[in-house]
Amino acid sequence: MGLRERKKAQTHAALSWAAIRLTVERGFDKVKVEDIAEEASVSPRTFNNYFSSKAEAIAFRHLDRFLRIAEALRERPDEPLWDAITDSVLLQFAADAESMAHPPATDVAQWTAGVRVMVAEPALRGEMLRAGATAEAEIAAAITERTGGDLDQDLYPHLVASAVVAAVHTAIAHHLRTDPPVPVRPLLTDALARFAVGLSTPSTP
Repeated sequence: MGLRERKKAQTHAALSWAAIRLTVERGFDKVKVEDIAEEASVSPRTFNNYFSSKAEAIAFRHLDRFLRIAEALRERPDEPLWDAITDSVLLQFAADAESMAHPPATDVAQWTAGVRVMVAEPALRGEMLRAGATAEAEIAAAITERTGGDLDQDLYPHLVASAVVAAVHTAIAHHLRTDPPVPVRPLLTDALARFAVGLSTPSTP
């Protein structure tokens, strides 16, 4: 990735994290584009160059995480499929440089409560569904590259991609509804292991 692409990725991430943090703290309806831009130290015009709405900015973090899963999966061509999937997913839920650069601005209990309210926001549902569909398509493509199948004709890569997205969604939802919250990573490990048993890699003809 060149310098320009790296700077664009950093701005995308900064705006998305700012949108999430402010929404968690204040509520969706009390956050303006101008607030997000100020929090990310850019102009509202810059925000509009990257995102069409607050909801899109919030959903970007969700989409970006899934796209990184697909990218990581492509970087593990020699591992058994479900081992590679599990490692690729868990990698995105580890404390990385990006997440440490944009830490929650409140304590854990307040943050979790705010995230619960945010993800229930009706205005976000369309963007989250769009992000999920894009994520499934990209993960299915990465799986097809590994299995050597036909992306348009084979059910298996799409089934696995849907399972991966469902595992992430379900683990996060369970994390948010438990008190105290159950950590996401062991939930993901458990969910993916269960899927792996029933969706074993097809044998090569």
